[in-house]
Amino acid sequence: MKKVTLAIGTTLMVCLLCAVWSVHAKPRNILLQTYSEQDVLKHLAQGDNWVRFPDYADREGWNKLSASYRSAYIQRGEAYLGYDWPAVNATVYLDFSRTGNRAAQEKIFNERRKAFQSLVMAELAEGKGRFLDDIINGIFSYCEQTYWGYSAHFYLYRNPDGSPPPVAHPTTVLPNIDDPIIDLGVGEVAADLAWAWYFFKDEFDKVSPIISKRVVAELKQKVIEPYYTRDDYWWITGWGRGAVNNWTPWCNQNVLQCILLVEDDPEKKAKGIYKSMRSVDLFLNSYEDDGACSEGPSYWGAAGAKMFEYLGLLKKVTDGHVDIFDNELVKNMGRYIYRVYIGNGNNFVNFADAPARMNARAGLIYRYGQAIDDSSMQAFGAFLLNKYNVGETAPAGSMYPVLEDIFSLPGWDAVTPAEPLIDSYYFPDMQIAIGREHKDSNNGFYFAAKGGSNGEQHNHNDVGSFILFYNGNPVFVDAGVGSYTAKTFSAQRYDIWTMQSLYHNLPAINGVAQKEGGKFKATGAQFNAEKNNVDFSVDIAQAYPAEANVASWVRSYSLQRAKQQFVISDRYRLNSVAAGGSVNFVTDLESHLEKPGLMILKGADFAVSLTYDPKKVSAKVETVAIDDNKLSNAWGPELHRLVFEMTGQKTNGGLSFTVKNIEK
Repeated sequence: MKKVTLAIGTTLMVCLLCAVWSVHAKPRNILLQTYSEQDVLKHLAQGDNWVRFPDYADREGWNKLSASYRSAYIQRGEAYLGYDWPAVNATVYLDFSRTGNRAAQEKIFNERRKAFQSLVMAELAEGKGRFLDDIINGIFSYCEQTYWGYSAHFYLYRNPDGSPPPVAHPTTVLPNIDDPIIDLGVGEVAADLAWAWYFFKDEFDKVSPIISKRVVAELKQKVIEPYYTRDDYWWITGWGRGAVNNWTPWCNQNVLQCILLVEDDPEKKAKGIYKSMRSVDLFLNSYEDDGACSEGPSYWGAAGAKMFEYLGLLKKVTDGHVDIFDNELVKNMGRYIYRVYIGNGNNFVNFADAPARMNARAGLIYRYGQAIDDSSMQAFGAFLLNKYNVGETAPAGSMYPVLEDIFSLPGWDAVTPAEPLIDSYYFPDMQIAIGREHKDSNNGFYFAAKGGSNGEQHNHNDVGSFILFYNGNPVFVDAGVGSYTAKTFSAQRYDIWTMQSLYHNLPAINGVAQKEGGKFKATGAQFNAEKNNVDFSVDIAQAYPAEANVASWVRSYSLQRAKQQFVISDRYRLNSVAAGGSVNFVTDLESHLEKPGLMILKGADFAVSLTYDPKKVSAKVETVAIDDNKLSNAWGPELHRLVFEMTGQKTNGGLSFTVKNIEK
């Protein structure tokens, strides 16, 4: 058993280290360079005066909810009247260390949070006290729970001697009451509890003052005091070297909510706020100037979006004094989400651990656009709010974002909604290129391609890969990421097919796949966008290990608007030639070889041709069976891999593949 536990611990931390976190060459320290701790203390709002939401007793304020929102919140809460709060047994926690399965514990975690949030929002909406007993039951259920977070994050525990946990060998597999840790789950639960206490403390006291006393004590013991006194949570300092990721704004903004709502000592509050500013500065330092999120668009909601929420809290609690929304990096980190938007309301450039389709955080995008005075981002937020029918569909989830979506979106329906269907864009630091055949339209081809490295956060071995759409439909795809298990965040991560270059739109050079790690990277990236063409090229040779025997492999993409076609080209120089060399493309379209040199790919209401030189490669279609629920929800039971096997023994040469629409 011990051997398995050590292996799981090792692999978990490999996940965190498998990404080479970038730290800007010259740390900007935007927050700390601009504001001092005394600035924060001087401008700190008194008590909870910074809260802009109506108090529970302000029934006039809550009665301004739309009838549809009010009805939805009450109905959701009624589903949990008399709710039997499930316990998390020891064996549920142990399931992860024993089998690598995190689903059982996370299922209970999610059910409890949904119940608690539903009950709180129902009581706020109705205001008759009908849901208070179940809310109190939920609070006591949480207060009796040793640990509010995820079993997958036990590597955060200290060693028995009190030292910080070693990177590779966590020793704790069950919650330790004497060593509180703060992970993503702890922060989310704590923030919800803090808001429940803020709204209902007077009502709780009518039942018993013990309720408020207990929840405040648990928040201080589990979250606030550990945050004040500890720096060994890696997300605070990045192991002392700034190696942080989305955990940093996410955890800090949740802890900050607890401090702002619960802490009654202004000096302690200011110190806690300033500590969080120091930590979030590291996150800002980790981004390059282009603002691209290396973790992908789905993680933007847990990275740039969480940073926005954090910065918004800072601005509120200092009455607008701490405000860096005019900083160009902060603006670019927001704009990233609409710059990687493809279309249909849910298609985004899904490099890294991103799904094929996702619903973005519409209200937050609108508010972010307001904060940085970006009309395109506001219009995109308005478009998504309409697309997702947010006016009639009451938002759900974490308390603070929900409250913001309810009370901080005035005027969004007066903004003209617009999709940001950008004709071309290039992220020079992340080396992501984008081209669209027709600006402001989904008609025709759209492509996105990347250079970068195989040491990026939530990395896939995909240097030089691309995706291609036609009329808003996927043609060549990035399969995305399957359901998370211990293996996903382990030394075996790249045993998973979705992480391998062999299942991205890339060559297997001399039969060899790309290798993970920051040193395996693209070189010589070039981007050019003109009226008739959008071109991107990158040498991907260094993304392959030595056994690939490649001196140079320049992958080029050309969106040729005048010819209404998309061309993929490879120019290579090999040190030697071995069997197994191929170029692979992944698609969800029905594909068949019409004849040597011509392959046909058919969608529901369109078809494209793929032409190539049959003297240089031979083609075949393989079926990739999907047995993962998350992937099958996106693609169905299978994808197809088009394999073009290289023929001949030339060390120098070139290949070309042209995609065109077939008129019906």
